[in-house]
Amino acid sequence: MDQLVERLCVENRQVTVGGPAPTVAEFHRRLTDIGYVFLLFPETKGGTDLGVRVTKEATDLSAADFTGATGTVHLEGTLTLNYMPVRCVADIDLSTLSGTGHLVAR
Repeated sequence: MDQLVERLCVENRQVTVGGPAPTVAEFHRRLTDIGYVFLLFPETKGGTDLGVRVTKEATDLSAADFTGATGTVHLEGTLTLNYMPVRCVADIDLSTLSGTGHLVAR
């Protein structure tokens, strides 16, 4: 297994919402309208910003208040990292746009 993928498969890694404009409104738009979000794993050399295709059936927005920027989002989605198909699982706190997450090799 690729070393980066192996490191990111360890559960409870720090993760933040990434991309060019990480705001609650942009995160919400990407989750619901686009279906593609960026997540940053900052504990790697230089940080690893991943583009994740959201799996809507496995993602839970019921505990999130996007208007008040409170609550949490449980996010799941897929991507390919270093030629390996993986699933990304993350729980994001909207007040900080950060939380924990990990990858699962598919």
